[in-house]
Amino acid sequence: MPITTCIFDAYGTLFDVASAARTAAEEPGRERLKAVWTEIAEDWRQKQLQYTWLRAITGDYTPFWEVTKDGLDWALERQGLHDDPELRERLLALYWELTPFREVPMMLAKLKAAGKTCAILSNGNKDMLDGAVDSAGIGEYLDAVLSVEEVGIFKPSAKVYDMVGAHFGTRPEEVMFVSSNGWDAAGAAGYGFETFWVNRKGEPVDRLPARPQHVLESLDSLPDLAR
Repeated sequence: MPITTCIFDAYGTLFDVASAARTAAEEPGRERLKAVWTEIAEDWRQKQLQYTWLRAITGDYTPFWEVTKDGLDWALERQGLHDDPELRERLLALYWELTPFREVPMMLAKLKAAGKTCAILSNGNKDMLDGAVDSAGIGEYLDAVLSVEEVGIFKPSAKVYDMVGAHFGTRPEEVMFVSSNGWDAAGAAGYGFETFWVNRKGEPVDRLPARPQHVLESLDSLPDLAR
């Protein structure tokens, strides 16, 4: 069955989650941040993800924005920067304007030109996602922005992947699912999607029951593969 629908994770896949800390570190007067911004960006992301997994297990759902703030607070405290509330607010503001990866606009444009339905399926709050999409200027290429807010649980719950078929009326085998998160790609593969893992860091494949069918270094080749 041909692929009709291309579903993208947002954070780390379309949007560079490190860009908030990197941008802030380049601003005047941010010497303390400049020395440790890479560590903060990594810790922030890892804690953000860990908190979603734990909340999915325990059933303690909270909006992704709260998880994002909690992850940042942990990362700042680890680097001794939790005494700077202005920095915290600046980093959180920048998270609504994350930089898209360079290939994203052209890749989406090619998929739409080929007649594919394109959408985001993300842990993010709907308003967070709308902000990132607007900032990146890619809204014209997206047919929907789907948030786990609708089901009240984070990925990789099957309830999240169910949202695609519920919204578009598709079968799993009609769907190309793209994520930079190995665990998300594995979850989607186990669900039955044709799954592409964007492995920008060259990491090993996660040892999970299912594995992504395709591993890419970037999104550049995706329009050709979608054919």
